[in-house]
Parts: sequence; structure tokens; C-alpha cells
Amino acid sequence: MVVELKNIGVIGAGQMGNGIAHVCALAGYDVILYDINSENLQNSLNVIKSNLARQASKGLITTEQENKAFNLIKTFDDVNCLSDTDLVIEAVSENEQIKRKVFNSICPILKPETILGTNTSSISITRLASTTDRPEQFIGIHFMNPVPVMDLVELVRGIATGDETFETSRNFVKSLGKTVAVSEDFPAFMVNRILLPMINEAIYTLYEGVGSVEAIDTAMRLGANHPMGPLQLADFIGLDTCLSIMQTLYEGLADTKYRPCPLLVKYVEAGWLGRKTKRGFYDYRGEIPKPTR
Repeated sequence: MVVELKNIGVIGAGQMGNGIAHVCALAGYDVILYDINSENLQNSLNVIKSNLARQASKGLITTEQENKAFNLIKTFDDVNCLSDTDLVIEAVSENEQIKRKVFNSICPILKPETILGTNTSSISITRLASTTDRPEQFIGIHFMNPVPVMDLVELVRGIATGDETFETSRNFVKSLGKTVAVSEDFPAFMVNRILLPMINEAIYTLYEGVGSVEAIDTAMRLGANHPMGPLQLADFIGLDTCLSIMQTLYEGLADTKYRPCPLLVKYVEAGWLGRKTKRGFYDYRGEIPKPTR
């Protein structure tokens, strides 16, 4: 049996959270966007408004759709706002302890039938589900970044995820106009299991002096027809997120081929996390990004 969803809760008003709220509202759902930081919420609304306007200017949506979607999103910094939601999608930092803390705080106030989804890009769905009061109603719903642009969503069942939860979640993703790819619950699932080791190898190629930042990115853009070079992509994803996923792969699969490059570790330790901090493999503080190595 597939449950009808009307009210969607999104936890975390960062890059992923605002994108998820955006596509849910555009599909006609009432959206509750929750974050403990009210400044994050305001910034998120500004980004959503700008992204909707961009879609309208390109003719991808009408002005009526733009306005309707924006008005369907309500922001709150009080966790009790989630009490009447049918589906909640957690989209906080890629850190298991932070995610567990979030689930512990929200489970007591959710309706018994509410489905709990996580946008984790690498952490075990089974393990996260076991920390909640509803493992049968827990599922991985992994959106790609940027959410309004990317068509794919990985759907990941934990060992306890029920059929009703899975079918309801699959229908929900399809209602957003996204394509579902079903993954087994293994570290980093499918996309990041393939993508992140490629990025890590590009960082090793830089670390070992085989090529410069510019040369490596140019080689992969023009030699492999990638739309974005791997180091540029790492900056876009966030180097802290890249490191977190590589650590999950390395620890979860116990294979040395997943060992995070020491240069990636060094950049994260320096706080050079990519675009969001204005420095990573490129320096974004000027008009044109410049390689930092």
C-alpha cells in the first residue's frame, strides 16, 4: 500500500536542504524547512527565490509556478514544526553523530506513521535506522547536487525498511520529476562509490606531482569529456564532504584503494573546503578562480 504524502519536512537549510525544499514545493507539496539557525533559514529562502526566478527566466517554469512554489515553503527554527509532517528528509552535515542527534530530537514529536528519510551520501542506512524508533519507516533518499538541476535520486533500503515505505518513497521521488536508481545499502551507495575514488585519485595525481590543478582538470574535461574537472568538482562538493565519504569507504570496505589522499586531509585541516570557504584547489576570492597549487 502506498501512502499519500502532503506535508514534507526538510531538516537542514544548507545547499542540499534548500534544493530539496525547492523541488518539493515545485511539485506542489507543503514544505516545512527546519534549521536551528534562523540566519541559515533566511539565506536558504534567498537562494530558493533566486533559483526559482532563474528557472522562470529560462522558461522552465511559469511565473505562476514560481510564486506558488515559493509560497508553499515555510521556515522554522523550532523542531515542533515537524509534528504534522508525512515525510521528513534529513539533510544536515555528512557526520553520523550529528545525524543521530537530529533523529533523537525529532522522533518523539513525529506522528507514528511519518516516514523518515535521510539524504546521506555514504553512511549506512541500516545503522542510522537502528538509532530511531521507526527502522521500518526509515529510508535513504539521496538527492544529487544541485538538486533542482540533477535528475537522479538514489533510493536506499536499510535491512528493516518496509515495502510500504519503499513504494511510497519511490512514488514521491517520481512525483518530483526525478529518476530513481535503487541501491543496496553499502558504503557510499553507487554514485559516490564510483565518483569519489576518481576525485581522490585526481588529488593523488596532484599530490605526486604528475600534473598541476589546471592540467588535471583540463585533461579530464577534454580527454574524458567531463563537464567539470575532478578538482573543480571536489571544490563544488566540499572537500570536507569528499573526505568524509572517502573515510566511510575506507573504513566500511577495509580496502587500501579507498585511502583518502593526505593532500585532501591537509586541505580540510587548513579549512580550505572549496567554494563554500572561498578556497580549495582553487582560490575563489577574486573574479576568476585561480589554482592554489
